[in-house]
Amino acid sequence: MAADKYDFPLPGTGRAAVVVPAPGPGPHQWAGAPSAALDVDGSIVLAYRVRSSIDGDYNVIARSADGERLATIGVVTRDRLGAAMVERPALVRTDSGHWRLYVSCATPNSLHWWIGVLEASEPEGLADAEMRRVFEGDERTTAVKDPVIRYDGRRWQAWICCHPLDKPGEEDRMSTAYATSDDGLTWKWHGTVLTGRPGTWDARGARLSSILPDGRACYDGRASQEENWFERTGLATPASGNSTTPLLVQLDDSPVVDVRYLDILPLPADGYRIYYEARLPDESHELRTELIPPGHALDSP
Repeated sequence: MAADKYDFPLPGTGRAAVVVPAPGPGPHQWAGAPSAALDVDGSIVLAYRVRSSIDGDYNVIARSADGERLATIGVVTRDRLGAAMVERPALVRTDSGHWRLYVSCATPNSLHWWIGVLEASEPEGLADAEMRRVFEGDERTTAVKDPVIRYDGRRWQAWICCHPLDKPGEEDRMSTAYATSDDGLTWKWHGTVLTGRPGTWDARGARLSSILPDGRACYDGRASQEENWFERTGLATPASGNSTTPLLVQLDDSPVVDVRYLDILPLPADGYRIYYEARLPDESHELRTELIPPGHALDSP
């Protein structure tokens, strides 16, 4: 199974560039949780989360001609969404040319999270778009956040990180559930497709962070509650069986790279642009990118 790593676009394969520095020194000063999409003109539109002890939580929407130098085109604050915190967004361009930003929102005075969507004709309009709730979760039993959403022109698919709320103090546990939709607004759940494995490095849970067109995926995992915010990346591959609920099987007994929220954008001329959240020695996090040309993933150690 180790050979499957070699053609997966992992951090460390290309030249890393910092696209958004940490907003300050120390723990809980984070820039990251990215989601990237291509516009028709070839530019990259990137959405990401910032957590700052001074400015609070917010999502940023930016545009880049080269994938590295970002120009901010919108900011979505937690107050604008009525949320206590915000987390990873998911950015999608529809076949009609419209744009959607799925946002993760924490319910105030609660451990519950829900996901809403903003829609606009251009990415520049997303920050002012009307919010619509699409994944409610359950305030008593389940928090939902950190969506990965794909649209292939026919079907919408979503991989949602779920946190059970049934045991006080244990809400950091996580798994990934799968849902489908005809319109990206009304969804049908198909159950859990990726979860942690007892006694391993991802025992506390598995949060899918990106999925390739062939179904191979990367995910964030950790062994314990104490490792919350110290997730690392693992790889998974489709399991054989029922395609209605596409289960994923972990490939390794150890993580493959020490980053989290790895997002993979396939490029039109092959190759990939990847974005990920990297932890610094002082426990702040910065957002980095790498360009992986065609065939170069094969050279990954």
